[in-house]
Amino acid sequence: VPVVESGGGLVQPGGSLTLSCAASGGTFYNQAVAWFRQIPGKERERVGCINSSDGRPYYEDSVKGRFTIARDNAKTTVTLQMNNLKPEDAGTYYCAAHVLALSCNVYGAHEFGSWGQGTQVTVSS
Repeated sequence: VPVVESGGGLVQPGGSLTLSCAASGGTFYNQAVAWFRQIPGKERERVGCINSSDGRPYYEDSVKGRFTIARDNAKTTVTLQMNNLKPEDAGTYYCAAHVLALSCNVYGAHEFGSWGQGTQVTVSS
């Protein structure tokens, strides 16, 4: 299912922002959803993900305790709540979806088939 991100913008350090990932024209019925971010010149890195089967979220250490991934009951939208943002959190954020056999945290970017266009997050005073 095509995915569409929204919610990026400019926020001051310490601020909060919520990104949304919508399943365009459908649902994330049996697909795990992951959030990645990328800055120019660096590889795309996973921020976290949420399983389809049990709804369990996973986070990278760099965002653990600050970011929260949640999914609505209809499985149409996955949000990334980002608190206490730091300048190093800036970048283009992408959501990606795919049907996965195992827990989403064991898969890299290349395993995900459906990607959004990305939404820019800028953290600056």
